[in-house]
Amino acid sequence: MGFGELLEEVGGFGRYQWIHVTLISLPGLMMAGQNLLNNFVSGIPAHHCSLPANHSLYNLSHHQLLRAFIPLDSSGNKLDRCRRFVEPQWHLLAANSSTNVSQIQTEGCLDGWTFDRSEFLATTVSEWELVCSLRPLKQMIQTIYMGGVLTGAIIYGGLSDRFGRRSVLTWSYLQLAVLGCSSALSPSYTAYCVFRFLSGMAVSGVILNGVSLKVEWIPTKERTLVGTLTSFFFTFGQMILAGLAYWLRDWRKLQLVICAPQFLFFAYSWWFSESARWLVLNRRSEDALKTLHRVARINGKSEIIDKLTLEVLHSHMKKEIESSRSSFTAYDLLRTRGMRRISICLIAVWSEHLCSPLPVSIYLMQIIFGAVDFPAKLLALSMLSYLGRRVSQATCLFLSALIIFANIFVPSDMQTIRTTLACLGKGFTSASFTTVYLYTGELYPTIIRQTGMGFVSTMARVGSMAAPAVLILDEVLPALPSVVYGGAAVLAGCFACFLPETLNMPLPDTIEDVENKWSGRSPTPPQQESVSLNEGGALGHVGVVMTEGVALKEMKDSEGTGLNAL
Repeated sequence: MGFGELLEEVGGFGRYQWIHVTLISLPGLMMAGQNLLNNFVSGIPAHHCSLPANHSLYNLSHHQLLRAFIPLDSSGNKLDRCRRFVEPQWHLLAANSSTNVSQIQTEGCLDGWTFDRSEFLATTVSEWELVCSLRPLKQMIQTIYMGGVLTGAIIYGGLSDRFGRRSVLTWSYLQLAVLGCSSALSPSYTAYCVFRFLSGMAVSGVILNGVSLKVEWIPTKERTLVGTLTSFFFTFGQMILAGLAYWLRDWRKLQLVICAPQFLFFAYSWWFSESARWLVLNRRSEDALKTLHRVARINGKSEIIDKLTLEVLHSHMKKEIESSRSSFTAYDLLRTRGMRRISICLIAVWSEHLCSPLPVSIYLMQIIFGAVDFPAKLLALSMLSYLGRRVSQATCLFLSALIIFANIFVPSDMQTIRTTLACLGKGFTSASFTTVYLYTGELYPTIIRQTGMGFVSTMARVGSMAAPAVLILDEVLPALPSVVYGGAAVLAGCFACFLPETLNMPLPDTIEDVENKWSGRSPTPPQQESVSLNEGGALGHVGVVMTEGVALKEMKDSEGTGLNAL
């Protein structure tokens, strides 16, 4: 018997788990806003060069002044965004003018730019004039933010395995609240980038620790349902972001509204219980026992409190406690055969999400892309429950690649078909991302789960930072970015096929658990005396009995999973 049986005895998925999962999932409403915030905060309004300071001396309408001072762009339909005539071209105001304007001398926007305020009242682009030659600085904001997310995944993953999930999660809420709100008050572009980098670190801390703290308190049979349903908080978050952005239309106000709720999340995070699994594996059995007693009390299982003692707890997790006497680092993710194959394949799977094109349409399109997540995640729930994790992960990746490749052959003027395919691709990518978060938490053992999740999710952040460079390939050949995205999805799907199945399997607690279950190696049968809670007590006899038959069955099961060391 193991920790899973203890969890069932203190109430399974009871009142505590309902409250616990709901409170940890609520910040997801704002996390989607953090990741997609740059689409609105750094939206690029229509703009053109400002007219010379003395333009008011001319007794002409604004439209006539623009015609005389600002050339048209290469399409001939819109004003050029980055150039103006050196001298006003009054002859262009004539109705029958046929002057070749390409020969007229132009200059940059020496007096700055004038921005249209119909779509955005104010953005970082309009405030710091991140257009024309400075336009790369606009995308740099998102790249710096994703660099923060990457750094946070590395740092907070390791800190969580050392200091606990609850402590790092609570700190991450506070960091995101303070630095996120500080971003709204940034006096300069540089200050804003610094605050966004530090906010990105906190986002990693919130997401990764929230996932682990949920998974480690959920019984095996409820993990799929709870993991999928709680991902809908991110879906609602996308739609909430679009609504808030449409309502506020000012980047500072939007930034503040998205980040301020983190103070509330920080305030109630003190209610969370630390992972009892983590406490036991870090030789804090007394704290783990108190935590289990608290959960039992909230779940209405007070009668079990007197029966659940340190002796019982240790008898359930003797093997895990013995293996926890060693310290672990990121090196252990690649040291053994099973962990190495799991990590390599997960890196490939996570890396596909790094360069999947994210929705960048404003307002209505953002809501549409968010709405697509609902059927996608319901599909993911069905697949995860009946087909398992591995088949679901690979299928979503391959279908996503198929749609990306199909869109290459759709003419650009057939926007309805292209948008429909984009929505389908977004749906399968969303289902894949929902699967990989749950899957990763189930594959890595408790003792190093956060380090592992931080390590592999780092690959997604590296790709997100590289995505703008991929899009530049569009200037070489329009189909190249889609070829890269689709190829990454195919490669990730192939690697997913070599991951082991975790459907209805208990969470591994130690690296030895991973090796024994998924490397095809027969574990050494521990000899352990059963511990009785009481005469005919609710927990009965506690012990672990390993027979040749069980060991052989595990080996046969693992042999059927391809590269089962994963």
